[in-house]
Amino acid sequence: MELAKRVRDYATKIGGREQLAVEAFAESFESIPRTLAENGGLHPIDIMVGLRSAHESRGLWNGVNVHTGKIVDMMEEGVLEPVKVKEHAIRSASEVASMILRIDDVIAAAKPPPAPPGPPGHAD
Repeated sequence: MELAKRVRDYATKIGGREQLAVEAFAESFESIPRTLAENGGLHPIDIMVGLRSAHESRGLWNGVNVHTGKIVDMMEEGVLEPVKVKEHAIRSASEVASMILRIDDVIAAAKPPPAPPGPPGHAD
């Protein structure tokens, strides 16, 4: 959630079409706690609202305890992940997304343009 918050803050400084892409990137980070909440049998909307609020007011270590359904300080709970693991996951996901976009561009460029319409009353 903290990464999503910071990327979304950055998006407001960009503007234009790039802002939309950066906001979508921020939203992709939110899929992680949303999926955890869903898999834990919690209400994902409530969890997402709680996490956003906690990250705005209480700091960057807030996360969801799927056993209790509460937003807690993960540092105090002892739930930590190595930075290298996070960096690798983000880098890999970004590379895959870029590759998919490049492939989509190649496919779009390979399609022939649509044929112009024939004269009125002419059946194709």
